[in-house]
Amino acid sequence: MDLMGRAVLDALDRGVAVFDPGGRLVYANPPARRLLENAESIGTSDAKQALQVSGGRAVPLRAGETMIGEAVLIDAAGTLADQERHVILETLLATGGRLAEAARRLGISRTTLWRRLKMYGDVPHAGVHR
Repeated sequence: MDLMGRAVLDALDRGVAVFDPGGRLVYANPPARRLLENAESIGTSDAKQALQVSGGRAVPLRAGETMIGEAVLIDAAGTLADQERHVILETLLATGGRLAEAARRLGISRTTLWRRLKMYGDVPHAGVHR
C-alpha cells in the first residue's frame, strides 16, 4: 500500500482493515487498530472475526476479475441497537459462546439475551453453550 493510500485511510473516522487473499491482516487504520487491541484483551486472535463482531462489513477487493483481498469496513458510530448488538456479540465472544455467562456479565437474564439475539438475527448455532 502506497504512502498516499495509507494517509487517506488513516484520516478516516471509519475503521478500515485490509486482508490479503490468504486472510492475513495487511493494514489497519487507527480506528480499526483500536478495535483489534480490544479484541486481543477479550481473547481472540482472529482479526477479521473480531472486526465483524464489532459491526464490520467485509467487502471483496478486486483488480478486474482477480481477487486481491478483502477489506473490513467499520462504521464510526451506529444506532443504539447497533451498539447493544455489538456489546452482546463481544461478550459472547469473550465467554466462548456461553449464554449463561454472557447474560450474567451483561446483567440480564438468559431469556432476555436469547430474545435480543433472535431480534438481531444472531441466534447461536446448536454447538453454542447455554
